[in-house]
Amino acid sequence: MSAALELRHAALGYGSRRLWHDLDLSVAPGEFLAVLGANGSGKTSLLRAVLGLQPLTSGAVLVGGRPAHRGSPLIGYVPQQRPLDPFTPLRARDVVGQGIDGHRWGVGSLRGARRADRRRRVDEVLAEVGASEYAHLPVGLLSGGEQQRVRIGQALATDPALLLCDEPLLSLDLNHQAAVTELIDRRRRERDTAVVFVTHEINPVLPFADRVLYLAEGRFRIGTVDEVMTSSTLSALYGRPVDVVRIGDRVVVAGVPDLHAHHDAAVAP
Repeated sequence: MSAALELRHAALGYGSRRLWHDLDLSVAPGEFLAVLGANGSGKTSLLRAVLGLQPLTSGAVLVGGRPAHRGSPLIGYVPQQRPLDPFTPLRARDVVGQGIDGHRWGVGSLRGARRADRRRRVDEVLAEVGASEYAHLPVGLLSGGEQQRVRIGQALATDPALLLCDEPLLSLDLNHQAAVTELIDRRRRERDTAVVFVTHEINPVLPFADRVLYLAEGRFRIGTVDEVMTSSTLSALYGRPVDVVRIGDRVVVAGVPDLHAHHDAAVAP
């Protein structure tokens, strides 16, 4: 079985600035990979490369064994959380439906069985993400957590093999952060969907992560949470003392001032 995502000797940079290089990574079907790192380390740029929006400086990126390209049906993408206009006419089910048709056609152009199949699939996805009860409400009137469930539904509408999540927990309270993370984890366990989860909110994610890719100052480390999230590992990556302290089931990182600051430009949906 092909890896859901594979990077071979991958490097990415802008001009003279190198984000990372010699990155070899294979993400298996059903694996949950958390991507962590400080400001400007290239986390969102990595997602752009997988989406076919940003060419690598060198190396290759493969999705399902094939070169990554824009618009791949194998990929579902959950964008960075941002508020929606409360006056938008789109309903929650309309947003999920856009994930099916990719804006290629309008519902009015569908006929008979095709329209019924689309409606059935939208209903299935809304139920999967727990958004059925507000399917007909304007998305701008939903809470942040409800909006993010709808965005996840849009990403899952084509039943992708790989789910890319770019800071999906931003601006959510702790309860909604937990709900969104558990929803994504349940999906990968039930459907064998690989997950690449970029985040600064590390504690809601670490209990679910099989491995961590940590990017820092042109370097990286890949391994389990216990292997990567240590004082010695992060100090070596940053070239200066970094303290990693476990308080109960939480991990606190000290010595990286911008670890929880938002940085990379959003990927256009």
